[in-house]
Amino acid sequence: MKKIFALHPLPQLAAGMLMLAMFSSAAVAADAFSYDSPWMLGDWNGSRTQLESAGVKFDVNYTMESAANLGGGADSHTSMRYSDQWAFGANFDLQKLLDWQDAQFQVTVTNRDGRNISDQVADRRTGMLSSVQEVYGRGQTWRLTQFWLSKGLFDNRVNLKAGRVTVGEDFDSLDSRFQNLAFGSGQAGNWRGDRWFNWPVSQWGGRLKANITPELFFQVGFYNQNRANYDRGDGFRLDTRHSEGNLVPVELGWKPTLGAAGLPGNYRLGYYYSSVNGDNYGSWRDGGYQRQDHAYGGYLLLQQQLTAQGGDASRGLGVTVQAVMNDRKTSKTDNYQSISFTWKGPLDARPQDEIGIGAARIHVNSAYSRALRQQNAASGETRFDSPAYLPLQAGSEYNYEIYYNAQLAKWLQLRPNLQYVVAPGAVGEVKDAFVGGISANINF
Repeated sequence: MKKIFALHPLPQLAAGMLMLAMFSSAAVAADAFSYDSPWMLGDWNGSRTQLESAGVKFDVNYTMESAANLGGGADSHTSMRYSDQWAFGANFDLQKLLDWQDAQFQVTVTNRDGRNISDQVADRRTGMLSSVQEVYGRGQTWRLTQFWLSKGLFDNRVNLKAGRVTVGEDFDSLDSRFQNLAFGSGQAGNWRGDRWFNWPVSQWGGRLKANITPELFFQVGFYNQNRANYDRGDGFRLDTRHSEGNLVPVELGWKPTLGAAGLPGNYRLGYYYSSVNGDNYGSWRDGGYQRQDHAYGGYLLLQQQLTAQGGDASRGLGVTVQAVMNDRKTSKTDNYQSISFTWKGPLDARPQDEIGIGAARIHVNSAYSRALRQQNAASGETRFDSPAYLPLQAGSEYNYEIYYNAQLAKWLQLRPNLQYVVAPGAVGEVKDAFVGGISANINF
């Protein structure tokens, strides 16, 4: 497959130059490595704040996630895997820079690297449905993740956004610190990843958002579907030659602040349709699938801060409930549910720390399970340990996690966690797995 843009060395060079400039500036910055600074390398002697006031904001973020299989799984040998992500971003406030009302431009380049312990936890022929290291995946490579322009109209009652975008940054979106993929943002894309591309995979597209009230909004998106965007080494591919169709999500959202304490909420109800054809799992016979169909589904996100600690809404107990329903013709996972609780600022001495606990269920489409049985019967495979046998994925995989997020500085978070995976890959022959993890997030 021919590459249209051969830009792979450029992000590395740009990242290196940016890091060098930051370290040079930080060498004389008084607040470098200060607990109170939002950036590890400080304010560059005030120039960073001055640039942001003028309309230019730089963000450099590093996330690492490490996990070890403490017992169970397909391969019970204890080992550790490490994965990470770099994100280099710049936001330009065009109202400040060009006097262009309610307009901004965003560019972000990311790089993912490392390995995933989920490959050891699940049978390698199937993989896990979720992932115990959410930062892993979507191709371990450099990508142009964001390159978009947004413009508000009618005092920002209507907002247009277009360019290279990720679906989950606008739809089914929330903030989460869990390491397991089943508790993060954009769950509609996690269980329909062949149609809905989440961060860091971008595509040409955009969305139209109508702010009905300051709290209530409605939005519709339109995203080009191109599988080449998913390939390793194609992170800077900008052509649309291999387009297969389009994804159209619609969403109604409500972001209230409730009670005297102003407890924040995030409520979203959405639906998506994809015009890309996919195998109809109920049509397998005579050695193959006989029909193809388009894909569709819906999702629900309910997130609410329940209490304020000492009158402070930034502390207290919160709950998040998520659910996804996918069509049973083309989707391997037809439904998903999760619930999680977070307690922000549990200790007066550590007001910015957080405790989280969650449980999730991911269900395999029975039509897909039936197709696997039919394929094994057609090939005469009956033994699970045969390399040609297709492990039967049926029922559900369950994921549980508990973590403690330590805010060691405003620019540094460290999160040890414990996870438990029941029926990894929804394969009954695979033992439940107990996983220990630790993640860190650094803002440079």
